[in-house]
Amino acid sequence: MSCSLLEQEIGRREWNESIWMSSWRIQPARAVCGRWRPPPDKSISHRAAILGLLAQGTTDIEHFLESDDCLRTLQMVQQLGAEVERMGEARIRITGVGHQPLREPSDVLDAGNSGTTARLMAGVLASAPVFSVLTGDESLRRRPMRRIVEPLQRMGAQIDGRENASRLPLAIRGGDLRAIEYVTPVASAQVKSCILLAGLRAAGTTEVIEPYLSRDHTERMLQVFGVELKIQMGDSDQHRVRLRGGQTLHACSLTVPGDFSSAAFFIAAALMLPSSDLTIEGVGVNPTRTGLLEALARADVHLIWESLDEQGGEPVATLRVRAQPLRSMQIGGSLIPRLIDEIPLLALLATQATGETVIRDAAELRVKESDRIEAICTELGKMGAQLECLPDGLRIQGPTPLHGAEVHSHGDHRVAMTLAIAGLVAQKGETIIHEVDCVKTSFPDFEQALATLTK
Repeated sequence: MSCSLLEQEIGRREWNESIWMSSWRIQPARAVCGRWRPPPDKSISHRAAILGLLAQGTTDIEHFLESDDCLRTLQMVQQLGAEVERMGEARIRITGVGHQPLREPSDVLDAGNSGTTARLMAGVLASAPVFSVLTGDESLRRRPMRRIVEPLQRMGAQIDGRENASRLPLAIRGGDLRAIEYVTPVASAQVKSCILLAGLRAAGTTEVIEPYLSRDHTERMLQVFGVELKIQMGDSDQHRVRLRGGQTLHACSLTVPGDFSSAAFFIAAALMLPSSDLTIEGVGVNPTRTGLLEALARADVHLIWESLDEQGGEPVATLRVRAQPLRSMQIGGSLIPRLIDEIPLLALLATQATGETVIRDAAELRVKESDRIEAICTELGKMGAQLECLPDGLRIQGPTPLHGAEVHSHGDHRVAMTLAIAGLVAQKGETIIHEVDCVKTSFPDFEQALATLTK
């Protein structure tokens, strides 16, 4: 994919006003039905592109998510010296640099709104003997970066930036890293992945210790690319992963599974809308991502698993979902990292569940694209929900009938899509959602899927 083609695709997603209107108008629905394959997994698409950059040889990626966030990662991969070709819709070919040095970028590296791009690429840049400046849009420049900067500086990278290098833009001069043992304050896949990616070119063995297991897509994909890891569970759910520096990544061919976090919106809709019967094909069911299903199982809600397979080191399944009664849930502890992206959606489900649902240990939501705790409380409250913001979560009373209202996404794609599902299950009235163009970062075809599957 030439730079001009990549920029053209990003521009099309950003400026095609016939697709991306500033607001959505959502009418109540009675069902979601049909067979549907969710969009490619965003987290896995990012990692496939980054490891393709570092690998020796040519990597072919099928079912790559061509959202704004992932295209930002592809653009950086190209700026750093890889050859990137678009072989067809959702098909990407990357010829990596292997053991050769990364190319020093001639311009600022712009992650747009993608925290995953910024934090994972910081680990790559820290390991390379080049100078780079990493930035993002206004929202991303507000998000915390000290959590990755501190371990990278301990490994020997020179990093400077705003507010003692705790905010983008970051100026990075990398290379000559030494391995470290690092205990993460919270279970964070982005922090873990950043350190492991830096450790690929560090002297010695890098070890990351988490209080709980976070998403393990990076560990799985590193092994697909031929990297040897040592992974173990310690006491009290503690998770350790060790990586020896200097290993060769070998290019491969892989297929990205369907995104569970995208599928979750339609799983929730099918559970709440009484005439629903939805089959979701080829969705990734990595246990570190399916905490939503564990939470629902605790409330006696179950999906039908019609098949189970594997793609690119990841388990995939076909799931069938029908409407079911919902009971209240108590959610916290080690379950939180496995459903962190689905908590706004869980709050919506809880408004239709019998009893009081309490979500704790989720303070991380306050430093996402928005303060998701405050945003979901405010906006679902406008629709009649009974919610209380907690410092690290939410308390929700149910069941409560919802009604249409005028609401705002707060520039957050997951808040916008949660409010769209709330508009479907509202008992009356139209829901108008403002600032929905943020959805292009993760699920560009969400509006089309909504129109196709709802009755």
